[in-house]
Amino acid sequence: MNNSKKTISIIGGGSSALMFACCIDTKKYDVTLFEKNKTLGRKFLVAGDGGLNLTHSESSAQLSNRYVPKDFILPALEQFSNRDFINWLNSIGVETFVGTSKRVFPKKGMKPIDVLSLIIDKIKQNNVEIKTEFTWKGFEGHDLIFENENQKRIVKSDITVYALGGKSWKITGSAGDWLHFFSEKGILINSFYPSNCAYKINWPESIVKQISGKPLKNCVFTCDDKSIKGEVVLTEFGIEGSGVYPLSPQIRKQIIENKQATIFIDFKPDLRKEELITRFTDHSNFSIKDILEKKIKLSQVQIALIKSITTKEDYLNSEVLSQLIKTFPLELVDFSDIDEAISTVGGISLDEVSTTFELHKLRHHYCIGEMLDFDAPTGGYLLQASFSMGNFVATKLNELNQ
Repeated sequence: MNNSKKTISIIGGGSSALMFACCIDTKKYDVTLFEKNKTLGRKFLVAGDGGLNLTHSESSAQLSNRYVPKDFILPALEQFSNRDFINWLNSIGVETFVGTSKRVFPKKGMKPIDVLSLIIDKIKQNNVEIKTEFTWKGFEGHDLIFENENQKRIVKSDITVYALGGKSWKITGSAGDWLHFFSEKGILINSFYPSNCAYKINWPESIVKQISGKPLKNCVFTCDDKSIKGEVVLTEFGIEGSGVYPLSPQIRKQIIENKQATIFIDFKPDLRKEELITRFTDHSNFSIKDILEKKIKLSQVQIALIKSITTKEDYLNSEVLSQLIKTFPLELVDFSDIDEAISTVGGISLDEVSTTFELHKLRHHYCIGEMLDFDAPTGGYLLQASFSMGNFVATKLNELNQ
C-alpha cells in the first residue's frame, strides 16, 4: 500500500459495500474489502431468485416515502436517485427494463450472477483489494480483529466502513452476530425483527383446507392508518405477499405491544358499502351465496372467510355482510421465523449515526445498508437504499480528501 494515502477497510460484501467499493477514489485512498464468505454478494444473488428487482421507477418523492423513517435516507437518495442508479447500471453494462409493476429489472436473459460479475469487475478496475474468508471479530483498541484460516489478524485502518447486513437469510452470511461488538463500545443497538415476512394466523381448522395456498387479489389491506392495495397468499401458517409487506412497521408495532395485530381487508375497494347493500336488496330472489358469487363476485376463499366468523343469523344480514366485505378483520399473532424474512429491521440505532452515516461515538467509522435500523418494503427499495448509501458515503469521503 502507498503509505501517503489513508487506508479504508470495508467490512462486508453486500450491496452497500459493493457500491462503496465501486465509487471510492483509490487515487486518494488505499482500500481493502473484507468478506467472511468465499465470494461477494451472496445475499444479492439470493435476492435475485425469481427475478432481480434492482429498484423502482417511481418518482423520487414517491420513492422516499416508502422508507420508515425516511428523513435519514433522503440525502443519499437525493444524491444517488433511482434514475442515477439505473444510469450507473447501464454504464457498467447492465441494461435494464421497467416491468408492468414499474419495478426495474436487468434485461431479459441477464442473470443475477451476470450483474454481480459486472459490479465486481468494476471494483477490481477501481483497484480495491478484496480479501475473502476474513471474519470480523470486533476491536482490539482502535484496531480491527479478523479471523482468517483460524488465525487472528489485526488490521489498522484510518477509516472503516461497516456493511454487515441484517439477520435474515443466515446462509448468505447475514447472521446479525456483530451487534455486541458495537454495544461494547457504548453504541445503541436495537433487536432484530423480521420485515417483509409471513405472519401467523390461528385459522379455524374448518377452513384451513379451503384457503391454504389460495390468493386474495385486488384487495385493500389496512393496519392502523396505512392502507395498501395488493395481493396476498393465504397459507396454513397465515398470510404473506405484497398486500401485507408494506404494512410491516404497523403490524410489527402491534405484535410487539399487544402480542397480536389486526389488519382489515376490503374485498371490494371499488364498491361502497351502500352499493353492496343495494345489491343484496335488489336481488331478493337470489340466495345469499348467489349474490356473493354472481352479483358481488367474491371468490370462494373470500366467502369461506366471511362464513368462518359469522353466525347463521349474521350471514343472512346484508348490513353485516356488507360491512365485512369492506372491513374483514384478521388477527396476526406472530412473525415467521426471522431467517425466512425477506429483510429485517433492527441493528444500529439511527440516533447513533450522523447525516453522513458516521458513528458519533467512533470517529471515521461509518455504517451503511441493512445493518441500520430502518424499514423498506419489497419492490427494489432496500437495494436502492443500500446502493444509495454506499455511493453517498464514498462521495463524501472523496470530497473530504481533495
